[in-house]
Amino acid sequence: MTTKDIGPKNPVQKTTEATIDYVDDRSGIKTGTRWFLFRNIPAGTSWFQTLGFTAMVVFGMQAITGIILAMYYVPDSKGGAYQSIEYITNEVTWGWLVRGMHKWGASVMIIVVFLHMARVFIWGAYKYPRELTWVTGSFLLLLTMFMGLTGYLLVWDQKAYWATVVAVNIFAGAPIVGPYIGDILRAGPEFGPATLSRFYSIHMLVIPGAIATFIGLHLYFIVRLGISEPPWSKRRLRIERDEEDARRAAAREKARSLPGSVNYPASWPVEAKEGAR
Repeated sequence: MTTKDIGPKNPVQKTTEATIDYVDDRSGIKTGTRWFLFRNIPAGTSWFQTLGFTAMVVFGMQAITGIILAMYYVPDSKGGAYQSIEYITNEVTWGWLVRGMHKWGASVMIIVVFLHMARVFIWGAYKYPRELTWVTGSFLLLLTMFMGLTGYLLVWDQKAYWATVVAVNIFAGAPIVGPYIGDILRAGPEFGPATLSRFYSIHMLVIPGAIATFIGLHLYFIVRLGISEPPWSKRRLRIERDEEDARRAAAREKARSLPGSVNYPASWPVEAKEGAR
């Protein structure tokens, strides 16, 4: 099909292409996009490898619904927090849906991230050269669970309050640093009005920023090193066998280079010197 068959481009297409070319000349965005999206996928790739992307999609949904909820939520320990939750649920248009998506999305995200980590562990994808990918993923799991903890208190009812008291006391019971962690989370030695504001700021600002940072690092390592192959992949088995052969060959070569009797035949008469052990 030729350009003539396609027909002339409309003004919107021309403007869009000109804008993309302008940005690409100054940023190289096309090259970066190709490097990020278009890469070789190993044979045997299945739906199990989509758990990480699913977790990232759920995080995006949590961010969007969280921003909407923040427009109506009031972090007031005098009763304004609980009343704002009731207002969102009963008065705001589709508020019950947005709050439900955010509430259950938190549980879904924790489950999906845990399943993703379990798949990586079972498949042995945490080994060389993907150790840093595993480390960043472990931090993402911890941050996801901590985000669920900080968000749980924001409802500010009896159940949320006392459950958070128990959780914070567990942190505070850790040796050496425990009391300091407890004071940071409570915003003081005891639970008070400042505790809700502390949890709200951590939940809305600190943890999402940390998660976004670690997601960026995690994606960089994945794109750079590629997707890990399943343990039953013939190519992976061949690579692991070759690596094992190389390690054994290196060990034999090192043994040959050692000084002493190992350089001589087994029948060589070795005389033990006095004091030698």
